[in-house]
Amino acid sequence: MRPGTQLLSPDLIDRILREAFHLIMNPGVRVGSPAVIELLQDAGVGVRDGVAHLPELLVLRSIATAPKSFYLHTRRGEAVVHYGGDDVHFDPGSCCVNILDPETLEAHPAETRDLVRIVQVAEALPQFAAQSTAVVCSDAPSEIGDLYRLFVVLQHSAKPIVTGSFSAPGLKGMIDLLAADSGSHENLRAKPRAIFDVCPSPPLNWSEFGAHNLLDLARAGVPAEIVSMPLAGGTAPVTLAGSVTQHAAEVLAGITLHQLACPGAPIVWGGAPAIFDMRTGGTPMGAVETAMLNMACAEVGKYLGMPTHGYLVATDSKFVDAQAGAESARSALLGALTGINMISGAGMLESLACHSVEKLVIDAESIASAFRLVRGIEVRGETLATAMFAETGLSGEFLKLKETRAWFRDEQQLPSAVIDRSARGSEPPSDSWTRARARVEEILEKQQAPALPSDLLRKFQAILDRESERAGVSKLCLTY
Repeated sequence: MRPGTQLLSPDLIDRILREAFHLIMNPGVRVGSPAVIELLQDAGVGVRDGVAHLPELLVLRSIATAPKSFYLHTRRGEAVVHYGGDDVHFDPGSCCVNILDPETLEAHPAETRDLVRIVQVAEALPQFAAQSTAVVCSDAPSEIGDLYRLFVVLQHSAKPIVTGSFSAPGLKGMIDLLAADSGSHENLRAKPRAIFDVCPSPPLNWSEFGAHNLLDLARAGVPAEIVSMPLAGGTAPVTLAGSVTQHAAEVLAGITLHQLACPGAPIVWGGAPAIFDMRTGGTPMGAVETAMLNMACAEVGKYLGMPTHGYLVATDSKFVDAQAGAESARSALLGALTGINMISGAGMLESLACHSVEKLVIDAESIASAFRLVRGIEVRGETLATAMFAETGLSGEFLKLKETRAWFRDEQQLPSAVIDRSARGSEPPSDSWTRARARVEEILEKQQAPALPSDLLRKFQAILDRESERAGVSKLCLTY
Protein backbone atom coordinates (compact mmCIF):
# COMPACT_ATOMS: atom_id res chain seq x y z
CA MET A 1 0.00 0.00 0.00
CA ARG A 2 1.32 3.43 -0.93
CA PRO A 3 1.01 5.77 2.07
CA GLY A 4 -0.57 9.14 1.39
CA THR A 5 -2.29 12.12 2.92
CA GLN A 6 -5.42 14.12 2.15
CA LEU A 7 -6.29 17.61 3.39
CA LEU A 8 -9.50 18.22 1.42
CA SER A 9 -12.66 16.14 1.46
CA PRO A 10 -14.39 15.49 -1.89
CA ASP A 11 -17.22 17.77 -0.76
CA LEU A 12 -14.80 20.62 -0.06
CA ILE A 13 -13.05 20.13 -3.43
CA ASP A 14 -16.46 20.31 -5.14
CA ARG A 15 -17.17 23.54 -3.30
CA ILE A 16 -13.76 24.98 -4.24
CA LEU A 17 -14.37 24.19 -7.89
CA ARG A 18 -17.91 25.59 -7.85
CA GLU A 19 -16.63 28.90 -6.50
CA ALA A 20 -13.65 28.87 -8.90
CA PHE A 21 -16.02 28.46 -11.87
CA HIS A 22 -18.06 31.32 -10.46
CA LEU A 23 -14.98 33.56 -10.15
CA ILE A 24 -13.81 33.11 -13.74
CA MET A 25 -17.28 34.10 -14.90
CA ASN A 26 -17.85 36.86 -12.36
CA PRO A 27 -15.76 38.98 -11.83
CA GLY A 28 -13.93 37.21 -14.69
CA VAL A 29 -10.26 37.04 -15.65
CA ARG A 30 -8.20 39.96 -16.90
CA VAL A 31 -6.46 39.26 -20.22
CA GLY A 32 -4.06 41.81 -21.67
CA SER A 33 -3.50 40.74 -25.25
CA PRO A 34 -5.52 41.47 -28.42
CA ALA A 35 -4.52 38.05 -29.80
CA VAL A 36 -5.81 36.31 -26.67
CA ILE A 37 -9.01 38.33 -26.73
CA GLU A 38 -9.57 37.36 -30.36
CA LEU A 39 -8.98 33.68 -29.53
CA LEU A 40 -11.52 33.87 -26.70
CA GLN A 41 -14.10 35.75 -28.73
CA ASP A 42 -13.80 33.18 -31.53
CA ALA A 43 -14.72 30.59 -28.90
CA GLY A 44 -17.80 32.58 -27.92
CA VAL A 45 -16.34 34.09 -24.73
CA GLY A 46 -17.55 37.52 -23.69
CA VAL A 47 -14.68 39.98 -23.19
CA ARG A 48 -15.36 43.48 -21.91
CA ASP A 49 -12.71 46.07 -21.06
CA GLY A 50 -10.00 43.43 -21.13
CA VAL A 51 -11.85 41.09 -18.76
CA ALA A 52 -12.91 37.67 -20.04
CA HIS A 53 -15.95 35.92 -18.60
CA LEU A 54 -15.33 32.19 -19.05
CA PRO A 55 -18.36 29.88 -19.13
CA GLU A 56 -18.08 26.66 -17.17
CA LEU A 57 -18.89 24.43 -20.13
CA LEU A 58 -15.98 25.80 -22.17
CA VAL A 59 -13.60 25.30 -19.24
CA LEU A 60 -14.80 21.73 -18.71
CA ARG A 61 -14.22 20.98 -22.40
CA SER A 62 -10.69 22.33 -22.05
CA ILE A 63 -10.05 20.11 -19.02
CA ALA A 64 -11.33 17.15 -21.04
CA THR A 65 -8.89 17.73 -23.92
CA ALA A 66 -5.84 18.29 -21.70
CA PRO A 67 -3.67 15.14 -21.39
CA LYS A 68 -3.86 13.39 -18.05
CA SER A 69 -0.38 11.95 -18.42
CA PHE A 70 2.83 12.64 -20.37
CA TYR A 71 6.61 12.24 -20.06
CA LEU A 72 9.74 14.36 -20.17
CA HIS A 73 12.77 12.77 -21.80
CA THR A 74 16.54 12.76 -21.53
CA ARG A 75 18.79 13.89 -24.36
CA ARG A 76 18.90 10.24 -25.50
CA GLY A 77 15.10 10.13 -25.68
CA GLU A 78 14.51 8.06 -22.53
CA ALA A 79 11.17 8.75 -20.81
CA VAL A 80 12.19 9.38 -17.19
CA VAL A 81 9.81 11.98 -15.72
CA HIS A 82 6.17 10.94 -15.65
CA TYR A 83 3.58 13.65 -15.08
CA GLY A 84 0.41 11.87 -13.97
CA GLY A 85 -1.05 9.74 -11.20
CA ASP A 86 0.89 9.75 -7.94
CA ASP A 87 4.39 9.54 -9.41
CA VAL A 88 6.73 11.99 -7.66
CA HIS A 89 9.85 13.74 -8.99
CA PHE A 90 12.01 16.58 -7.72
CA ASP A 91 14.03 19.34 -9.38
CA PRO A 92 16.14 22.17 -7.92
CA GLY A 93 14.42 25.47 -7.32
CA SER A 94 14.74 28.04 -10.10
CA CYS A 95 15.27 31.73 -10.83
CA CYS A 96 17.23 32.62 -7.69
CA VAL A 97 19.10 35.89 -8.02
CA ASN A 98 21.68 35.12 -5.34
CA ILE A 99 24.00 32.26 -4.39
CA LEU A 100 25.29 31.48 -0.89
CA ASP A 101 29.09 31.72 -0.81
CA PRO A 102 30.28 28.68 1.19
CA GLU A 103 33.42 30.52 2.33
CA THR A 104 31.93 33.79 3.59
CA LEU A 105 28.33 32.60 4.17
CA GLU A 106 27.23 35.78 2.42
CA ALA A 107 24.74 35.89 -0.47
CA HIS A 108 26.02 37.46 -3.68
CA PRO A 109 24.56 37.82 -7.20
CA ALA A 110 24.74 34.49 -8.99
CA GLU A 111 26.99 34.06 -12.03
CA THR A 112 27.36 31.45 -14.75
CA ARG A 113 29.92 29.49 -12.74
CA ASP A 114 27.37 29.12 -9.94
CA LEU A 115 24.74 27.77 -12.32
CA VAL A 116 27.28 25.30 -13.69
CA ARG A 117 28.05 24.03 -10.19
CA ILE A 118 24.37 23.55 -9.38
CA VAL A 119 23.75 21.71 -12.65
CA GLN A 120 26.78 19.47 -12.21
CA VAL A 121 25.77 18.50 -8.68
CA ALA A 122 22.11 17.91 -9.63
CA GLU A 123 23.25 15.83 -12.60
CA ALA A 124 25.13 13.48 -10.26
CA LEU A 125 22.34 13.12 -7.67
CA PRO A 126 19.70 10.51 -8.59
CA GLN A 127 17.16 12.17 -6.31
CA PHE A 128 16.73 14.90 -8.95
CA ALA A 129 14.98 13.52 -12.01
CA ALA A 130 15.17 16.91 -13.70
CA GLN A 131 17.35 20.00 -13.83
CA SER A 132 16.17 23.59 -13.58
CA THR A 133 17.44 26.93 -14.82
CA ALA A 134 18.30 27.47 -11.20
CA VAL A 135 19.79 30.96 -10.96
CA VAL A 136 19.76 34.21 -12.88
CA CYS A 137 23.29 34.78 -14.22
CA SER A 138 24.27 38.36 -13.44
CA ASP A 139 27.24 38.12 -15.85
CA ALA A 140 24.93 37.58 -18.86
CA PRO A 141 22.75 40.22 -20.55
CA SER A 142 19.33 40.25 -18.87
CA GLU A 143 17.65 40.72 -22.28
CA ILE A 144 18.55 37.12 -23.20
CA GLY A 145 18.97 35.79 -19.66
CA ASP A 146 16.35 33.04 -19.95
CA LEU A 147 17.84 31.70 -23.19
CA TYR A 148 21.35 31.86 -21.75
CA ARG A 149 20.45 29.91 -18.61
CA LEU A 150 18.84 27.18 -20.69
CA PHE A 151 21.89 27.07 -22.96
CA VAL A 152 24.19 26.58 -19.94
CA VAL A 153 22.04 23.75 -18.59
CA LEU A 154 21.93 22.02 -21.98
CA GLN A 155 25.73 22.12 -22.14
CA HIS A 156 26.13 20.36 -18.80
CA SER A 157 23.17 18.02 -18.46
CA ALA A 158 21.38 15.19 -20.21
CA LYS A 159 18.40 15.23 -17.82
CA PRO A 160 14.99 16.80 -18.50
CA ILE A 161 14.73 20.49 -17.63
CA VAL A 162 12.21 22.67 -15.81
CA THR A 163 12.60 26.19 -17.18
CA GLY A 164 10.62 29.30 -18.14
CA SER A 165 10.66 32.54 -20.07
CA PHE A 166 10.01 35.96 -18.55
CA SER A 167 9.17 37.49 -21.92
CA ALA A 168 7.13 36.55 -24.96
CA PRO A 169 9.86 37.39 -27.54
CA GLY A 170 12.43 35.27 -25.67
CA LEU A 171 10.41 32.06 -25.81
CA LYS A 172 11.03 31.33 -29.51
CA GLY A 173 14.78 31.19 -29.05
CA MET A 174 14.44 28.80 -26.12
CA ILE A 175 12.17 26.46 -28.10
CA ASP A 176 14.61 26.61 -31.02
CA LEU A 177 17.47 25.74 -28.67
CA LEU A 178 15.57 22.69 -27.40
CA ALA A 179 14.62 21.68 -30.94
CA ALA A 180 18.28 21.82 -31.97
CA ASP A 181 19.15 19.62 -29.00
CA SER A 182 16.38 17.16 -29.94
CA GLY A 183 17.23 17.13 -33.63
CA SER A 184 14.10 18.92 -34.88
CA HIS A 185 10.90 20.61 -33.75
CA GLU A 186 9.05 17.39 -34.58
CA ASN A 187 11.34 15.36 -32.32
CA LEU A 188 10.88 17.92 -29.54
CA ARG A 189 7.10 17.64 -29.83
CA ALA A 190 7.26 13.82 -29.82
CA LYS A 191 9.74 13.52 -26.94
CA PRO A 192 9.83 16.82 -25.02
CA ARG A 193 13.03 17.48 -23.10
CA ALA A 194 11.78 20.46 -21.11
CA ILE A 195 8.71 21.94 -19.47
CA PHE A 196 8.11 25.70 -19.14
CA ASP A 197 6.70 27.38 -16.04
CA VAL A 198 4.11 30.01 -16.98
CA CYS A 199 2.75 32.31 -14.29
CA PRO A 200 -0.51 34.25 -14.01
CA SER A 201 -0.40 37.45 -11.97
CA PRO A 202 -2.60 37.25 -8.89
CA PRO A 203 -5.42 37.88 -8.58
CA LEU A 204 -7.10 36.50 -11.74
CA ASN A 205 -4.83 38.15 -14.30
CA TRP A 206 -3.22 36.53 -17.33
CA SER A 207 -0.78 39.20 -18.54
CA GLU A 208 0.11 39.66 -22.19
CA PHE A 209 3.45 37.82 -22.06
CA GLY A 210 2.13 35.05 -19.77
CA ALA A 211 -0.86 34.35 -21.98
CA HIS A 212 1.24 34.53 -25.14
CA ASN A 213 3.70 32.03 -23.71
CA LEU A 214 0.84 29.64 -22.96
CA LEU A 215 -0.41 29.89 -26.54
CA ASP A 216 3.03 29.57 -28.13
CA LEU A 217 3.96 26.54 -26.01
CA ALA A 218 0.67 24.83 -26.84
CA ARG A 219 1.18 25.36 -30.57
CA ALA A 220 4.78 24.10 -30.34
CA GLY A 221 3.70 21.00 -28.42
CA VAL A 222 6.14 21.83 -25.60
CA PRO A 223 4.71 21.10 -22.11
CA ALA A 224 3.59 24.05 -19.99
CA GLU A 225 3.37 24.16 -16.21
CA ILE A 226 0.98 26.76 -14.83
CA VAL A 227 2.54 28.23 -11.69
CA SER A 228 -0.22 30.16 -9.97
CA MET A 229 1.09 32.09 -6.94
CA PRO A 230 -1.74 33.29 -4.67
CA LEU A 231 -0.39 34.91 -1.52
CA ALA A 232 -2.86 34.22 1.28
CA GLY A 233 -3.73 37.52 2.94
CA GLY A 234 -1.75 39.58 0.40
CA THR A 235 -2.85 38.91 -3.19
CA ALA A 236 -5.42 36.26 -2.27
CA PRO A 237 -8.01 35.60 0.45
CA VAL A 238 -6.41 35.11 3.86
CA THR A 239 -8.06 31.73 4.40
CA LEU A 240 -6.28 28.71 3.01
CA ALA A 241 -9.48 27.46 1.39
CA GLY A 242 -10.02 30.87 -0.23
CA SER A 243 -6.48 30.93 -1.65
CA VAL A 244 -6.89 27.40 -3.01
CA THR A 245 -10.09 28.58 -4.71
CA GLN A 246 -8.32 31.53 -6.33
CA HIS A 247 -5.51 29.20 -7.43
CA ALA A 248 -8.05 26.88 -9.05
CA ALA A 249 -9.68 29.79 -10.88
CA GLU A 250 -6.36 31.07 -12.27
CA VAL A 251 -5.28 27.60 -13.40
CA LEU A 252 -8.65 26.80 -14.95
CA ALA A 253 -8.46 30.02 -16.94
CA GLY A 254 -4.92 29.21 -18.08
CA ILE A 255 -5.83 25.68 -19.16
CA THR A 256 -8.71 27.12 -21.19
CA LEU A 257 -6.44 29.57 -23.06
CA HIS A 258 -3.87 26.83 -23.63
CA GLN A 259 -6.32 24.23 -24.93
CA LEU A 260 -8.11 26.73 -27.17
CA ALA A 261 -4.75 27.34 -28.85
CA CYS A 262 -4.07 23.62 -29.34
CA PRO A 263 -6.39 20.97 -27.88
CA GLY A 264 -4.43 18.05 -26.48
CA ALA A 265 -1.19 19.95 -25.81
CA PRO A 266 0.42 18.89 -22.49
CA ILE A 267 -0.16 21.15 -19.49
CA VAL A 268 0.28 20.85 -15.72
CA TRP A 269 -1.83 22.00 -12.77
CA GLY A 270 1.00 23.68 -10.86
CA GLY A 271 1.73 26.48 -8.48
CA ALA A 272 3.82 28.20 -5.84
CA PRO A 273 1.16 29.38 -3.36
CA ALA A 274 2.27 30.78 -0.02
CA ILE A 275 0.99 32.64 2.98
CA PHE A 276 1.70 36.32 3.65
CA ASP A 277 3.47 36.87 6.99
CA MET A 278 1.62 39.71 8.69
CA ARG A 279 4.58 40.46 10.97
CA THR A 280 7.38 40.68 8.41
CA GLY A 281 5.58 41.30 5.13
CA GLY A 282 7.42 38.31 3.71
CA THR A 283 6.39 35.11 1.94
CA PRO A 284 7.45 32.24 4.22
CA MET A 285 8.09 29.32 1.87
CA GLY A 286 9.08 27.13 4.81
CA ALA A 287 5.83 27.63 6.70
CA VAL A 288 3.68 24.57 7.23
CA GLU A 289 0.69 26.54 5.88
CA THR A 290 2.59 27.12 2.63
CA ALA A 291 3.11 23.38 2.38
CA MET A 292 -0.58 22.85 3.10
CA LEU A 293 -1.53 25.25 0.30
CA ASN A 294 0.66 23.35 -2.17
CA MET A 295 -0.83 20.04 -1.04
CA ALA A 296 -4.41 21.28 -1.25
CA CYS A 297 -3.91 22.89 -4.67
CA ALA A 298 -2.47 19.62 -5.98
CA GLU A 299 -5.41 17.69 -4.53
CA VAL A 300 -7.81 19.83 -6.56
CA GLY A 301 -5.78 19.17 -9.70
CA LYS A 302 -5.70 15.43 -9.01
CA TYR A 303 -9.47 15.46 -8.50
CA LEU A 304 -9.74 16.69 -12.10
CA GLY A 305 -7.24 14.06 -13.28
CA MET A 306 -4.56 16.63 -14.11
CA PRO A 307 -0.77 16.25 -13.77
CA THR A 308 0.47 18.31 -10.81
CA HIS A 309 3.34 20.50 -9.62
CA GLY A 310 4.20 22.31 -6.39
CA TYR A 311 6.92 24.49 -4.83
CA LEU A 312 8.34 22.88 -1.68
CA VAL A 313 11.68 21.83 -0.08
CA ALA A 314 12.56 25.51 0.45
CA THR A 315 13.29 27.47 3.60
CA ASP A 316 13.16 31.01 4.92
CA SER A 317 16.48 30.63 6.73
CA LYS A 318 19.46 32.63 5.45
CA PHE A 319 21.83 29.76 6.21
CA VAL A 320 22.00 26.00 5.79
CA ASP A 321 21.10 25.40 9.42
CA ALA A 322 18.65 23.45 11.58
CA GLN A 323 15.74 25.65 10.46
CA ALA A 324 16.59 25.01 6.82
CA GLY A 325 16.77 21.26 7.42
CA ALA A 326 13.52 21.10 9.38
CA GLU A 327 11.46 23.20 6.95
CA SER A 328 12.82 21.58 3.82
CA ALA A 329 12.59 17.98 5.02
CA ARG A 330 9.05 18.48 6.29
CA SER A 331 7.73 19.82 3.01
CA ALA A 332 9.59 17.19 0.96
CA LEU A 333 7.78 14.48 2.91
CA LEU A 334 4.39 16.21 2.67
CA GLY A 335 4.72 16.78 -1.06
CA ALA A 336 5.72 13.17 -1.68
CA LEU A 337 2.84 11.86 0.44
CA THR A 338 0.45 14.02 -1.59
CA GLY A 339 1.78 12.49 -4.81
CA ILE A 340 2.70 15.80 -6.46
CA ASN A 341 4.27 14.88 -9.81
CA MET A 342 7.02 17.54 -9.87
CA ILE A 343 8.23 19.26 -6.72
CA SER A 344 10.46 22.28 -7.28
CA GLY A 345 12.42 24.22 -4.67
CA ALA A 346 15.33 22.11 -3.42
CA GLY A 347 18.48 24.09 -2.67
CA MET A 348 16.63 27.34 -2.04
CA LEU A 349 17.12 29.65 0.94
CA GLU A 350 15.75 33.01 2.04
CA SER A 351 12.20 32.57 0.74
CA LEU A 352 13.39 31.61 -2.78
CA ALA A 353 15.85 34.51 -3.11
CA CYS A 354 19.07 32.52 -2.67
CA HIS A 355 20.44 29.15 -3.81
CA SER A 356 22.96 26.92 -2.08
CA VAL A 357 24.70 23.93 -3.68
CA GLU A 358 25.43 22.60 -0.20
CA LYS A 359 21.75 22.74 0.72
CA LEU A 360 20.97 20.91 -2.52
CA VAL A 361 22.96 17.86 -1.40
CA ILE A 362 21.38 17.93 2.07
CA ASP A 363 17.92 18.23 0.51
CA ALA A 364 18.75 15.20 -1.64
CA GLU A 365 18.99 13.14 1.55
CA SER A 366 15.57 14.37 2.72
CA ILE A 367 14.15 13.55 -0.72
CA ALA A 368 15.63 10.05 -0.57
CA SER A 369 13.87 9.53 2.76
CA ALA A 370 10.61 10.81 1.27
CA PHE A 371 10.91 8.34 -1.61
CA ARG A 372 11.49 5.53 0.90
CA LEU A 373 8.43 6.53 2.89
CA VAL A 374 6.06 6.54 -0.09
CA ARG A 375 7.28 3.09 -1.12
CA GLY A 376 5.64 1.88 2.07
CA ILE A 377 6.11 -1.52 3.69
CA GLU A 378 6.39 -4.49 1.36
CA VAL A 379 5.97 -8.22 1.95
CA ARG A 380 9.02 -10.26 0.98
CA GLY A 381 9.08 -14.04 1.05
CA GLU A 382 6.34 -16.49 1.93
CA THR A 383 6.24 -15.51 5.62
CA LEU A 384 6.85 -12.22 7.38
CA ALA A 385 9.14 -13.47 10.14
CA THR A 386 8.43 -17.11 11.05
CA ALA A 387 10.69 -18.62 8.37
CA MET A 388 13.63 -16.53 9.53
CA PHE A 389 12.97 -17.43 13.16
CA ALA A 390 12.88 -21.07 12.08
CA GLU A 391 16.49 -20.65 10.95
CA THR A 392 17.80 -18.56 13.87
CA GLY A 393 15.68 -19.75 16.77
CA LEU A 394 16.26 -17.43 19.70
CA SER A 395 19.91 -16.78 18.87
CA GLY A 396 19.16 -13.43 17.24
CA GLU A 397 21.77 -14.08 14.54
CA PHE A 398 19.82 -12.52 11.69
CA LEU A 399 22.99 -11.02 10.20
CA LYS A 400 23.94 -14.50 8.97
CA LEU A 401 20.75 -15.05 6.97
CA LYS A 402 20.74 -14.92 3.16
CA GLU A 403 17.52 -12.91 3.37
CA THR A 404 19.35 -10.18 5.27
CA ARG A 405 22.04 -9.97 2.60
CA ALA A 406 19.48 -10.08 -0.20
CA TRP A 407 16.99 -7.57 1.13
CA PHE A 408 18.67 -4.98 3.35
CA ARG A 409 19.42 -2.59 0.47
CA ASP A 410 15.77 -2.73 -0.61
CA GLU A 411 14.39 -2.36 2.90
CA GLN A 412 16.69 0.45 4.03
CA GLN A 413 17.45 3.80 2.43
CA LEU A 414 21.21 4.11 2.84
CA PRO A 415 22.26 7.78 2.95
CA SER A 416 25.49 9.27 1.66
CA ALA A 417 28.25 10.50 3.98
CA VAL A 418 26.34 13.77 4.32
CA ILE A 419 24.30 11.98 7.00
CA ASP A 420 26.37 10.96 10.05
CA ARG A 421 25.34 7.65 11.62
CA SER A 422 28.74 6.72 12.98
CA ALA A 423 29.44 5.98 16.61
CA ARG A 424 31.08 8.78 18.59
CA GLY A 425 34.83 8.45 18.33
CA SER A 426 34.85 6.26 15.23
CA GLU A 427 35.09 9.26 12.88
CA PRO A 428 36.45 12.80 13.32
CA PRO A 429 33.52 14.95 14.51
CA SER A 430 31.92 17.22 11.90
CA ASP A 431 28.62 18.97 11.25
CA SER A 432 26.26 18.53 8.30
CA TRP A 433 27.43 21.77 6.64
CA THR A 434 31.03 20.56 6.61
CA ARG A 435 30.01 17.17 5.24
CA ALA A 436 27.80 18.80 2.60
CA ARG A 437 30.71 20.97 1.41
CA ALA A 438 32.90 17.89 1.13
CA ARG A 439 30.18 16.07 -0.82
CA VAL A 440 29.84 18.98 -3.26
CA GLU A 441 33.58 19.03 -3.93
CA GLU A 442 33.65 15.25 -4.32
CA ILE A 443 30.91 15.42 -6.96
CA LEU A 444 32.48 18.33 -8.83
CA GLU A 445 35.85 16.59 -9.04
CA LYS A 446 34.24 13.63 -10.84
CA GLN A 447 31.52 15.33 -12.88
CA GLN A 448 32.17 16.00 -16.55
CA ALA A 449 29.99 17.82 -19.05
CA PRO A 450 28.46 15.67 -21.81
CA ALA A 451 30.48 15.60 -25.01
CA LEU A 452 28.22 17.44 -27.46
CA PRO A 453 28.68 17.11 -31.24
CA SER A 454 30.36 20.09 -32.90
CA ASP A 455 27.42 20.60 -35.27
CA LEU A 456 25.06 20.90 -32.28
CA LEU A 457 27.33 23.46 -30.65
CA ARG A 458 27.32 25.45 -33.91
CA LYS A 459 23.51 25.41 -33.90
CA PHE A 460 23.49 26.59 -30.28
CA GLN A 461 25.88 29.41 -31.17
CA ALA A 462 23.79 30.47 -34.17
CA ILE A 463 20.65 30.70 -32.03
CA LEU A 464 22.54 32.60 -29.33
CA ASP A 465 23.89 35.03 -31.96
CA ARG A 466 20.46 35.52 -33.52
CA GLU A 467 18.77 36.24 -30.19
CA SER A 468 21.58 38.55 -29.07
CA GLU A 469 21.12 40.57 -32.26
CA ARG A 470 17.34 40.64 -31.79
CA ALA A 471 17.72 41.91 -28.23
CA GLY A 472 20.42 44.43 -29.20
CA VAL A 473 23.14 43.01 -26.92
CA SER A 474 26.70 41.88 -27.53
CA LYS A 475 27.09 38.37 -28.88
CA LEU A 476 28.12 35.71 -26.37
CA CYS A 477 30.50 32.86 -27.01
CA LEU A 478 30.19 29.26 -25.85
CA THR A 479 32.60 29.56 -22.94
CA TYR A 480 31.06 27.12 -20.44
